[in-house]
Amino acid sequence: MTDASASAFEQARTDSQSLPVKPDNLTLLRLYALYKQGSLGDVQGERPGGFDFVGGAKYDAWAELRGTSQQQAQSDYVALVGELKGS
Repeated sequence: MTDASASAFEQARTDSQSLPVKPDNLTLLRLYALYKQGSLGDVQGERPGGFDFVGGAKYDAWAELRGTSQQQAQSDYVALVGELKGS
């Protein structure tokens, strides 16, 4: 990862916390999954079970990105945050 892309990724993370409008739940899951894939790579650990519905949804969203490169996930994350800032 280049310094420029790392910087854009971290700036997008900061920007995502002060969006003009709170995204819907599906978009929030997409942001979460792209951030995790971009920062850690493929999903890790066991899927939460039981009544941890939020944890399960987050795990599933991240797992859907399995195989996506960290660079691609970072690029997609930056683009999505940019779209949300503009809306």
